[in-house]
Amino acid sequence: MKIFPLKNYKHIFFDLDHTLWDFEKNAEETILTLYDQFELAKFKKFTSAAFYQQYSIINHRMWQLFHQGKITQQELRVNRFTQTLTTLGLTPEQIPTGLPEAFTTLCPTKTAVFPYTYDVLNYLQSKYKLHIITNGFKDVQKIKMTSSKLHGYFTEVITSECINCSKPDPKIFEYALTRANVKAADCLMIGDSLEADILGAQNVGIDQIFFNPDKKRHHQQVTYEISCLSELMRVL
Repeated sequence: MKIFPLKNYKHIFFDLDHTLWDFEKNAEETILTLYDQFELAKFKKFTSAAFYQQYSIINHRMWQLFHQGKITQQELRVNRFTQTLTTLGLTPEQIPTGLPEAFTTLCPTKTAVFPYTYDVLNYLQSKYKLHIITNGFKDVQKIKMTSSKLHGYFTEVITSECINCSKPDPKIFEYALTRANVKAADCLMIGDSLEADILGAQNVGIDQIFFNPDKKRHHQQVTYEISCLSELMRVL
């Protein structure tokens, strides 16, 4: 790992999901609510915990297909539940109508963020211009940020829909630099994905901080690495 460079950054770009907004915790809360709301226990096929576990696997797979341009946004939102529930033993006819829509409506209103999120953002806001670069959908990300009171910290919120491409495509980072009116050398990218956030930023000359709360082993060169957001207050 490199020693953190003592540079005078002017702008910091954050990823949203899995970096600030706790996607896994919020999704799990939503899935458990929907399990009860749609009375899925009556089928006696799976528990609420199994529902969430299988959803997580398939949702990840669906997002990969979406980023590869192989499925649409609507196909992602619907098929992840169709595949989850049929894998767990329901027939297509047994899948409750409206469940995908209920998830899309409820999940973004959840407010769980990673520990120290607000402390860190309050600290950084006085020193830097803060922005978001996210592969999430514009309408959903806006609700997430408003519900969790994150929206007030950021000047620019760049979603993959803004330019019709996703991280790690250099175009989304270049678009973000243009929107923020800043040079790559004056920026820092903070995110949890080695591919989307770290490599994506590296490819356009932006320094990076890899947020690795699970301390997963890897061989990717990064500018700096943290396992807790509170570490940002020591290095920035």
